[in-house]
Amino acid sequence: MSQVIVDETETDTGGELPQTTHGVDAKGRAITRTLVVVGFALIVALFFLLLFSAPVEDPARIALGSVSLNTFFMWLGEMPPLVQIPVVLLAFGIVVAILLVLIEYAPRPGKGYFVMRLVACLVIPVLSFMLLRPYANAVLYVVAIALLSGALLFFADYRSRQGAGYLFQLILFMAPAAIMLLMGLIYPAVATIFKSFFDKTGKDFVGLDNYIWVFTNPVGTWSVINTLIWALLAPTISVAFGLAYAVFIDRARGEKILKVLVFMPVAISFVGAGIIWKFMYDYRQGDQLGLLNAIVTMFGGDPVNWLAVKPLLNTIMLLIVFIWTQTGFAMVILSAAIKAVPVEQMEAAELDGTNAWQRFTNVTVPGIRSSLIVVLTTITIMSLKVYDIVAVMTGGRDDTTVLGFEMVNQQQRFQSYGHSSALAVVLFLFVLPLIVYNARSMTKQREIR
Repeated sequence: MSQVIVDETETDTGGELPQTTHGVDAKGRAITRTLVVVGFALIVALFFLLLFSAPVEDPARIALGSVSLNTFFMWLGEMPPLVQIPVVLLAFGIVVAILLVLIEYAPRPGKGYFVMRLVACLVIPVLSFMLLRPYANAVLYVVAIALLSGALLFFADYRSRQGAGYLFQLILFMAPAAIMLLMGLIYPAVATIFKSFFDKTGKDFVGLDNYIWVFTNPVGTWSVINTLIWALLAPTISVAFGLAYAVFIDRARGEKILKVLVFMPVAISFVGAGIIWKFMYDYRQGDQLGLLNAIVTMFGGDPVNWLAVKPLLNTIMLLIVFIWTQTGFAMVILSAAIKAVPVEQMEAAELDGTNAWQRFTNVTVPGIRSSLIVVLTTITIMSLKVYDIVAVMTGGRDDTTVLGFEMVNQQQRFQSYGHSSALAVVLFLFVLPLIVYNARSMTKQREIR
């Protein structure tokens, strides 16, 4: 159990306040904040020194003997697949057991537990960094950052208002999720932004040249234009069709079957949907395999290569595939929201003499506003990140490329890491406002509830 500190303003039933050394007074808290800020500034300074330290040609790596994450995964890869699973589970279990032991015992009062916290704060960061096998010219910085981080955590925990061990427990609880977030999201994002200012090899600094290329080169320009078209048309049309379908079949006979028919494309992957519609748009001379050209030739017209007609028509044809897969998603969410609109409001509006359209615009739409926002932003984000449909149906040819596809294409096909990173950053800037808006809307809804 963590020690709990009682404020001096609180009264006790006859007993004295516990004597602590956690800096609960105003002066102590000010000292704690100052030292924590100074320590954090030193960590940041060491980190930048590590980044900008002089590189060494063919640097050696430092490891704890033969133990490192790299050697562990190499050893794991040599095992049969059926053996790998229990080994991974065992390693995961050992880590979880260590964390649980520290969470349970380290926060307890006493010299032994004090030493346990101190050792854990200093040793765990060092071991974690050393398991990554840092380069020889960086090992001093890495060890210094690890020790300083651990010492800062121990000091802040020792002087915590809630008592020694509280912050230690909190950090241990948060550590697994924070590490995964750092390794899977924050580090790749920072590395991508950093690489966007270097050339295709990632060695020579080129400033904003990659971003200028995005907005001046025809490939980059069309990827931005098409992405904006997708972001504007795809969510609007999908939500319009989904909302109309949800309203028309609400409480109708055979409602479940009708909903299943519209929702089925949602269960199809974008790759599968792209292949299906590529057959629909198929272009050839003679007998037509594609349904669309079969209809055109049946009425005496010439077959059209729909995916090569530019500008914009081929992009619209790709958009139809995406809308087909997303209309069912919008329909299901909005149908559930419509059913949640109070019947009393609809009946009151009907008694006031309103027609169906007025009830829809003045009662139904305001009642499902939050669901509309969620569906619109979700489909918009998905349309900004689209890759599969473009890759399967056109491969980005004939000015159909989008940011999500071109980002991968520049990296894999042309090995241009600078252009790829710049495209990724531009795509991130397009998506970020939608994510922030969605998060703020959800926060406001929770506050209202």
